[in-house]
Amino acid sequence: MLTVKQKVKLRSMAMTLKPIYQVGKEEITNNLIKGLDLALEAHELIKISVLKNVSSPLNQIAYDITSATNSELIQIIGRNIVLYRESKKKLIKL
Repeated sequence: MLTVKQKVKLRSMAMTLKPIYQVGKEEITNNLIKGLDLALEAHELIKISVLKNVSSPLNQIAYDITSATNSELIQIIGRNIVLYRESKKKLIKL
């Protein structure tokens, strides 16, 4: 679990990130989870965009993705979800 200071640092780093995945009307699929796992291992900090045509609440989608990828939710801002999971390479120093 991250401390408040660590989350603040990650939030500031996420401001410059562009979303690398989109959750669409199919919502959460196995392929999406596999892709997110690979992206988290490669980048540690990622931003996901949730399209407006998704029927599930944004909080539920964020919870489902964090559970499936074993990552930590950093923030939900607008229709974007920011996730963090430490990789074996430890790219970000907290």
